[in-house]
Amino acid sequence: MKSLMMLWIEIANESAIRCHTSATLDIKTVQCRVKHEGLSFLTISLPSFGNDFQKSLDQGYVDPYLFLGFKRRACLPVFLQGFMGHVFDRDSGRLLNEPSIDAIQSIRQITLMFGKIALPCTPRRTRKAMDAFIKCEHDVRRSDTSFNGALERDFRRISSLLYARAFTKVDRKVYYGELVPSHGPGSTADSLRGNGKFRQKTWTRRLEEILPSGEFLLPNFRYYRELEAVDIVEPGQEKPVKVTPVPKTLKTPRIIAIEPTCMQYAQQALLPEILGALAGTPKSRKTHWQDDFLHCALGFEDQTPNQRMAQEGSLTGSLATLDLSEASDRVSNQHVRALLVNHPHLHRAVDASRSRKAEVRGHGVIRLSKFASMGSALCFPFEAMTFLVICLLGIEDALNTPLNPKLIKKLRSQVRIYGDDIIVPVEYVDAVVQRLHTFGYVVNSGKSFWTGRFRESCGKEYYAGEDVSIVKVRRTLPATKQHVPDVISLVSLRNQLYFAGYWRTCKWLDEEVRRVLKYFPVVASTSPVLGRHSFLYNPNRNIERMDENLHRPLVKGYVVSSVSPSDKLDDIGALLKFFLKRGGLPSVDEKHLERAGRPYAVDIKLRKGAPSF
Repeated sequence: MKSLMMLWIEIANESAIRCHTSATLDIKTVQCRVKHEGLSFLTISLPSFGNDFQKSLDQGYVDPYLFLGFKRRACLPVFLQGFMGHVFDRDSGRLLNEPSIDAIQSIRQITLMFGKIALPCTPRRTRKAMDAFIKCEHDVRRSDTSFNGALERDFRRISSLLYARAFTKVDRKVYYGELVPSHGPGSTADSLRGNGKFRQKTWTRRLEEILPSGEFLLPNFRYYRELEAVDIVEPGQEKPVKVTPVPKTLKTPRIIAIEPTCMQYAQQALLPEILGALAGTPKSRKTHWQDDFLHCALGFEDQTPNQRMAQEGSLTGSLATLDLSEASDRVSNQHVRALLVNHPHLHRAVDASRSRKAEVRGHGVIRLSKFASMGSALCFPFEAMTFLVICLLGIEDALNTPLNPKLIKKLRSQVRIYGDDIIVPVEYVDAVVQRLHTFGYVVNSGKSFWTGRFRESCGKEYYAGEDVSIVKVRRTLPATKQHVPDVISLVSLRNQLYFAGYWRTCKWLDEEVRRVLKYFPVVASTSPVLGRHSFLYNPNRNIERMDENLHRPLVKGYVVSSVSPSDKLDDIGALLKFFLKRGGLPSVDEKHLERAGRPYAVDIKLRKGAPSF
């Protein structure tokens, strides 16, 4: 904790120089509170201050009910008053006509940098998160009771207007058995890893009826006798997803669900077909308005369109950015059924690959009303598709007229969904928020912005068109070289702060790195060597030797090394893996039949490496 405190002091002092103020009293305040409150002040209390600051930016003044737990002087909190005075009027608490962008970014950096550090929560907070998962499930069941009549008809009408063409393509592929499954790299509820997934012998009756085991578990029907060893599990005996917490913030963990191998396998067969149908092709986007609109309105891989729209919204005030709480866990299975109601084969395949039960620590096995939690390959695309339908219903309410293709095409560059990051025009935001609440979703008011000039979407934050994004500390600072993930994170933090302009802090961090790494050379950002990135990087400087084969410079430094666990695969499993490979290129790893799966650990090794590629 001492090293984190020192890092905070370095950044606070450098931020104060930027903003022509002093952080001396602020540093004393933090030291005193950390002494009495511990690490939670840095990871919980300070981020709470930062969130209140963002809300004040959005509403244009400092609300007396914000910044609780911090002393006030006049209308502003005493803490960081030197910085806050460059943003808000000290007497009235009103936002200045021309607030300092440096001060806005500095306050955010100082307060939010430790908000998502990967540290385990206390058992009490973890239990509370599990209880919240159960409560969310009850909320979904309650909202399902109102999903009928006109509400359901409107939902189906808009979803058909948007997705009929895309879903028809996938529905046809399911009917003709053209799906190609795949195993993901993650953990599974039945503990199969790496190549072991290609030896799975468990299938469900629901999957068997629409995605037969003979086509999914065998390379071809020459090996049909192997089906005798396959265990077809009846619906009541299916293995539930395993609900587990993973680090998110020290305040609360992130709750995910680990799927059984067979479910994950089937989901990966549907995922690329659904995403491909929604994206369309360059030719189809020129000729079909649905393909063109969905390509612009839904994002699954590229976050930059959302970030650009957030910047535009902060500059012009025309676009709002919305964030939902517990978004994945609140997508009802009934909503997904309504999306797919006119496409029976796709509907059956999606339903068969959905886990119906979950094992929740402290609550046993429960039946799920939600579609899926994070961990399902289909969770992300279906939540985005659901939110797009609801947003358009809200816009329809605001326009007071039914949407048609002509009206929807006008929204082409004004509505965008990436997961639970939603962007809509400001004039429709009240109606959209109301519709989201009607369908059982909770808009996170602390992370949703539309009244001021601050916007946040997909990891980027802007004020008046200026980028005020910050660098976040993801792990604690390492004490020795053996703490490899912490070392890698420290080097990454140093380089991110360098490009953010915190050069004095980087000088201090360089000494921290050298305490654990003997060599820390200057390298390009493309180099595999753990080193310092610099605007002044010169590949012809500090060359230690030349590569005899490739005739390129080499430097001495530490390179991340990891080895997949031993997991030999042969016979039918190896042949199946060959046929399931996607793309025309050969496998990257020539030993993939001997070793597979995520490494149990990573290491760093001292060697000569290229300073750039």
